[in-house]
Amino acid sequence: MSEPRLTDRALYLQRLGFDAPPAPTLETLRQLQLRHTGVFPFENLTTLSGEPVLIDLPSIEQKVLHAGRGGYCYELNKLFLALLQELGFDARAISGRVVMGQPEGAWTARTHRLSLVIIDDVRYITDVGFGGMVPTAPLLLDSRAEQLTPHESYRIDLHVDGFTLRANVAGEWRAMYIFDLQRQEDIDFAVGNWYVSTHPESTFARQLMVARTGEGWRRTLNNGSFAIHRIGHDSERREVTDVQELIGLLGSEFGIRVPEQAQLAKTLERLIAAPQ
Repeated sequence: MSEPRLTDRALYLQRLGFDAPPAPTLETLRQLQLRHTGVFPFENLTTLSGEPVLIDLPSIEQKVLHAGRGGYCYELNKLFLALLQELGFDARAISGRVVMGQPEGAWTARTHRLSLVIIDDVRYITDVGFGGMVPTAPLLLDSRAEQLTPHESYRIDLHVDGFTLRANVAGEWRAMYIFDLQRQEDIDFAVGNWYVSTHPESTFARQLMVARTGEGWRRTLNNGSFAIHRIGHDSERREVTDVQELIGLLGSEFGIRVPEQAQLAKTLERLIAAPQ
């Protein structure tokens, strides 16, 4: 059975600033990844609404391209991979274990989706669905050197079980996620998505998480804590305590068209009222 194809590739490319399909080059991949993280926000509103997170390509395309929404790794990176493959990139899905914020050496569940891309026999990882620390450029897989992006610097460490992606945060090389190149099928991502979106201990089911990048900045929202992080400057932070203000913020700062859904509104109200 052939993979489903994008139904509105022209609109997708237009949103990313391309009037015609670009050639599958490294420069194209750089532009696509940077622009994608700026146009399509990372967000988990569907999980907080109590509705299922659908990760088939037509559902993702409808949500992200037509409904004014974003998504998380199982949505954004699947959509992005479909685009890369249709543009002629040699690309496939891989998965990882998020360890950001965990003690060094922690080993977590396999709940992150990203992509491996090979250009002129050189291997890169590309990721448009890692929240407030998403890399904004493809990263060389087989280099252990510091790699610059339009935002933070990253480094990929090699170890016996695969690789660890690290980011330079305030001068400290912090682990983001562990990953390997094991073949992944749709069922593997369905299992991870089910856990992430429904398990009571999943952060995605208990906390609002929103992020978007731009030129020289990152915006993040965790429950009611809104922050703008500017490269080379102190972060600007404020607390949002009113649900209507929060919904307005999601629109104005992240470009999200928040669905009118009673349970979602109640959940957001509860989350911003809880002590941080």
